[in-house]
Amino acid sequence: MIVKNVRILAVIGPGILVAATGVGAGDLATAAFTGSKLGVTVLWAVVLGAAIKYLLSEGLARWQLATGDTLLEGCVRHFGRPAQWLFLAYLLIWSFFVGAALMSAAGVAVHAMVPLFDARTDKIVYGMIQSGIAVLLVRIGGYRLFAKLMGICIAVMFFVVVSTAIALHPPWSEIAVGLLLPTIPDFRGEGLEWTIALIGGVGGTLTILCYGYWIREEGRRSTQDLNVCRIDLATGYTMTAIFGLAMVAIGSRIGSIEGGGATLITQLAEEISTHLGVLGPTARWAFLIGAWGAIFSSLLGVWQSVPYLFADFWYLRKMGSQEHSTHQVNTASRPYRIYLFCIATLPAAGLLISFERTQKLYAIFGALFIPLLALALLILNGRQKYIGRKHRNSPVTMIILIASVLFFILAGWFNIRHRVFG
Repeated sequence: MIVKNVRILAVIGPGILVAATGVGAGDLATAAFTGSKLGVTVLWAVVLGAAIKYLLSEGLARWQLATGDTLLEGCVRHFGRPAQWLFLAYLLIWSFFVGAALMSAAGVAVHAMVPLFDARTDKIVYGMIQSGIAVLLVRIGGYRLFAKLMGICIAVMFFVVVSTAIALHPPWSEIAVGLLLPTIPDFRGEGLEWTIALIGGVGGTLTILCYGYWIREEGRRSTQDLNVCRIDLATGYTMTAIFGLAMVAIGSRIGSIEGGGATLITQLAEEISTHLGVLGPTARWAFLIGAWGAIFSSLLGVWQSVPYLFADFWYLRKMGSQEHSTHQVNTASRPYRIYLFCIATLPAAGLLISFERTQKLYAIFGALFIPLLALALLILNGRQKYIGRKHRNSPVTMIILIASVLFFILAGWFNIRHRVFG
């Protein structure tokens, strides 16, 4: 039985990492807000969002296993050096804002459970402490310890959030309708904007690229591993979808809520405590622990995975644009370690900025990535001479990718307009 469980974990491991890294404070807030404003009639949007992210991740895995190149390597080889340097600029800006946002959210989440000073001071102190702990875990334990810890975090947050949603007694008949019959309440008002935000907010953004490095860590290097990756990703995005559905259901039962990010999570915990009566205090603590698990797993996942991208970029500086690479990013290499240290320290300057402003700036850069990824997969996986006849995009996949590019451009505009212009 133990051997069988180990084999199952080896299959679904990287997909669990995608799920754990992709769900953070922003995803919790978006799902809860949407549930509060629109109810459970938009649950179909969560499923659609998870399906789109699955398609993008499957395309990335298919490219890498068919060609031997990571997607970054493929972009450099086929789009030229400008793509490489534009990616570096985007990576640096994204890293600063997401690092600041995650440290801030992690700090506020712990402050809600163990307040030492005022909220602003605790946000800084707890945020930096957790950043340092994440660095130690990545450096000391390597990929294997990281994968086990992420599995524990997602198990805790998944169990707590789903249990909380069930305990609030959501209207099951309305949930069934919300899953099966696509509708958008208040279409001419905020309904369309919140629905699009919900679809776009399911799963990660730049961290989707890191799946390619995680499957290399697991030894998956040929197209024979593609079906394993599909099972793996289906498991991860199914968990992401269930988590999103539960948060929408929680938001719909709470009613009117305000705030944002980790502040919203604290308020949700208080509201849950009020709604559950005798079980309230226990449920409050359980929800705070589950929410912290979501935030810290996202922080730990970003700290471990994003340095892969910089180390790969550093390697590609020396490689000719037409050369193929079979290298595996070494987590003990200097570029990886330098970027890990930088992402864990430099964004701390963002802790002095308000959480809302940091989230606003991060939203701008996060909104740009998914349509660019969909466009890259549309081109690279769409040409037989790049990926081969057998593994190129099917006509249905091409149509969905084109629709995804257009959708995420629209979603990005709504997201930016909402956060920047109000």
